[in-house]
Amino acid sequence: MSAAVQKDRSTMLYGGQGTRRITVRDIAAAKARGEKWPMLTAYDALSARIFDEAGIPVLLVGDSAAMVVYGYESTIPVTVDELVHLTGAVVRGSKRAMVVADLPFGSYQASVEQALATATRFLKDAGAHAIKLEGGRRVAPQVEAMVAMGIPVMGHLGLTPQSVNTFGGYRVQGRGEDGEQLLHDAKALEAAGAFSVVLECVPEELAERVTASLSIPTIGIGAGKGTDAQVLVWQDMAGLVPHTAKFVKRFAAIGDALGDAARAYADEVVGGVFPSSEHTYH
Repeated sequence: MSAAVQKDRSTMLYGGQGTRRITVRDIAAAKARGEKWPMLTAYDALSARIFDEAGIPVLLVGDSAAMVVYGYESTIPVTVDELVHLTGAVVRGSKRAMVVADLPFGSYQASVEQALATATRFLKDAGAHAIKLEGGRRVAPQVEAMVAMGIPVMGHLGLTPQSVNTFGGYRVQGRGEDGEQLLHDAKALEAAGAFSVVLECVPEELAERVTASLSIPTIGIGAGKGTDAQVLVWQDMAGLVPHTAKFVKRFAAIGDALGDAARAYADEVVGGVFPSSEHTYH
């Protein structure tokens, strides 16, 4: 492999050869190169290590942990303390990936001061490298203040799960005139200093338009393939969750495999097969 090719690979987000942490500058450079990249959620050190070693450049400790880790019915109940602990585990379990922490509902909306205090906890106590928050123009002051303080911010527009009660359920957002409002919100986040923005459950044409209008990367989830990157909740992606949204593709059947393993273990215990001599100290 030539030195030029090796150099190119070292700068790639997915498949790159570098060992240092991915930064916001790397994310921006990927947009300039037209390079698409994957993002996954992670909530513990073990899954973080697996995804990090697989080359996933950005790991999101999403407030989706409310449902897939803590068993709540929505993202709204999860607390800062709960997510700080999970974020710390993901940071410790990874070496190269940028770790982005979600600010949970009620931890940043009230004021700039509240947002700064919450974001600071995630960076100081958990070691997060960036934070994510939902909303457009209404949270632009918070974004601007955090960026000025040195905290990288990822935005989130479209179907913002923390606003599910306002939306009346998990519905596609941005159709018709709402699309213009979403585009304005995306530009407001960029102007405030956000380094990227998630677009969730929006029409593909709108996502393509927003992506072309911004100099910062867009990350799609249920937004078609025209965005700069894609993100999925890892339990959805790996088939651990039985029922998923339309936009989810199952790349494995981990749930089925885990159930089979549990049943095989139980059968051997009940039948006196496990532990055998091979698994016993003498």
